[in-house]
Amino acid sequence: MTQINTCLKRVFTIFNIFFAIVGGVIIALALLSQVLTNTGGRENLEGRTTGLIALYVVGAITMMIAILGAYGAHKESKVSLIVFLVCMVIGTLLMLRIGISTAMARPQIEGILESKFREFVPLDEASEDVKNMAESLQMTMHCCGLFSYKDWGNEIPDSCMCNPETEMDECQTINYRAFMLSGKTIYAKTCFSILMHYVILITDILLGVVFTLAILAVLGMVLSSVMIHQLRYPNRPTILLSVPAVFSPAPPKYQELHNPPIY
Repeated sequence: MTQINTCLKRVFTIFNIFFAIVGGVIIALALLSQVLTNTGGRENLEGRTTGLIALYVVGAITMMIAILGAYGAHKESKVSLIVFLVCMVIGTLLMLRIGISTAMARPQIEGILESKFREFVPLDEASEDVKNMAESLQMTMHCCGLFSYKDWGNEIPDSCMCNPETEMDECQTINYRAFMLSGKTIYAKTCFSILMHYVILITDILLGVVFTLAILAVLGMVLSSVMIHQLRYPNRPTILLSVPAVFSPAPPKYQELHNPPIY
């Protein structure tokens, strides 16, 4: 005999399908990131392995929780729903912790990254790995130098060169060396400013995703709690809407008296 409301069961199933899709998207993003970071000699990026493992774990856990919730609703398993509820409580607390910490750290991100990148300047005296990373950024983002083209000293690489015929809005002309009469045309934007734009954008997206997941986790808590309550009290009376007694027809207040005939 079905003990959980059919409509509630359907809503909860749709909720878990959406959760499973989110988990699949996270795993797909991890696969895409792994492919992209394997190209161009970037296999040894710092923190790459840890980040990929975290994405895989989060995606797998999300899908497992969604499957557990759908199974608990379909089979009306109290144990599965209780485990799902505990996972939702933990997930809500975790998402709120990450979201609040990220929101508080957001204004300090630029200063932290700037102090970190300042350690690589001047670029002409940096290690080969740093030079290769900087040149890769310059070719990809059409920029020159981390904070200025002067980061390269007198050794501005070809990756800074800009074609004024096709990239007129992105170019600037500088006097490369004091003894040279002709100038050099390089990219006007700096790489750090472009990097910061993407970092702030990713941070804002992360905040939106985290708080959205927190709201969904709260919704999952409510739905699973209601179903557990229905399973715990299966014989509860059904509350139906009825017309109040005041509107029901009342019995007559008096009856006509008939005197028996006298013979």
